Amino acid sequence: MKLKSSKIIVFSICFILIFSNCCLLVSAQDFDVNVRAAILIDAASGRIIYEKNSHDKLPPASVTKVMTMLLTMEAIDKGAISLEDKVLISDRASSMGGSQLYLEPGEEKTIDQLLKGIAVASANDACVALGEHISGTEEMFVKKMNEKAKKLGMKDTQFMNTNGLPQEGHYTSAYDISLMSQELLKYPKIHDYLSIWMSTMKVGLKNKTQTNLQLTNTNKLIRNYPGANGIKTGYTSEAKYCLSASATKNDLTLIAVILGGATSDIRFNEAKKLLNYGFAAYSSVQIAKKNQIIDEMMVEKGKETKVNVVAKENLSALVKKGEENKVQKEIILPQSIKAPFEANEKIGEIILKKEDQEIGRVDIVTERGVKRANFLNMFTKLMKEVVQ
Repeated sequence: MKLKSSKIIVFSICFILIFSNCCLLVSAQDFDVNVRAAILIDAASGRIIYEKNSHDKLPPASVTKVMTMLLTMEAIDKGAISLEDKVLISDRASSMGGSQLYLEPGEEKTIDQLLKGIAVASANDACVALGEHISGTEEMFVKKMNEKAKKLGMKDTQFMNTNGLPQEGHYTSAYDISLMSQELLKYPKIHDYLSIWMSTMKVGLKNKTQTNLQLTNTNKLIRNYPGANGIKTGYTSEAKYCLSASATKNDLTLIAVILGGATSDIRFNEAKKLLNYGFAAYSSVQIAKKNQIIDEMMVEKGKETKVNVVAKENLSALVKKGEENKVQKEIILPQSIKAPFEANEKIGEIILKKEDQEIGRVDIVTERGVKRANFLNMFTKLMKEVVQ
């Protein structure tokens, strides 16, 4: 639907946002992290706070599994699979080795169990099992991984498998990992798995001896860093120690990506350094939340006379500490909406500006659809107005 210019509602909160990519980005001269590549971003806006060799193409080891989990959550969200679905473990999945759940061929596990195994124990066998269940073969699932990478703008990435085990031509970058990590965190359910510190799982065939497997999260930050809520560790002799770490404090969620740490302690310590810097220097101004009601609009020639319009996505502004009271927000809406229209139809926009420069926007959409009124509807409405 075309936007009408007859009504422009401007909410001036007297905030002028003092930031841009150039002033937010910390240069390597300000401080350094002792790893091969790194990046720190605001999870809400994707704005880069710090980067070092962030586009270098490097092996990511098990951080690859961020994409495997992302495609699984996407399939659940679309209704293609459910958490209760039972997955038959193949010979291929069972043979993965490395970090695993020690699943046996012919064993059945639910999507819920396999996701837990990946998020907590970094299970290679669970990744292959999920890929085969969702796409039929691991190869077809890997194709989907690369297609999703392209959609997300991950230009430094080529996946060759579901779990990050060493394979020629399998690489990504710190920047690209931040993109897929940001996308994964948009699914509320995934946080139930990423934040588990310890758990158990019964594994093995039912007609044989089953074992209660102890699961401990490979991401130590979940236990020892306040606000930590994800995401994934990784290690191979080629990739060294890798990590995509997320944490939330005071409505600000940051993602720190580490690639090529010499030791596990260096990996975690350098991630903490990035997160500590981000939380000390910046805060988040919440502008609108997904599905938040922005206004109630009049409906012309509709079976209903009014409809709520809502924010399509979250909108927030990353600002330096002390500059929270300097944001400008503009809401653009028409005077009314003509029926018929569907739910989630774009009606207007919320625009953020720095002085006169746009720095962010989100669509305003209809909360529900409204059908065009027929003659009887119009007559009934008219009679009500006469009676009143």
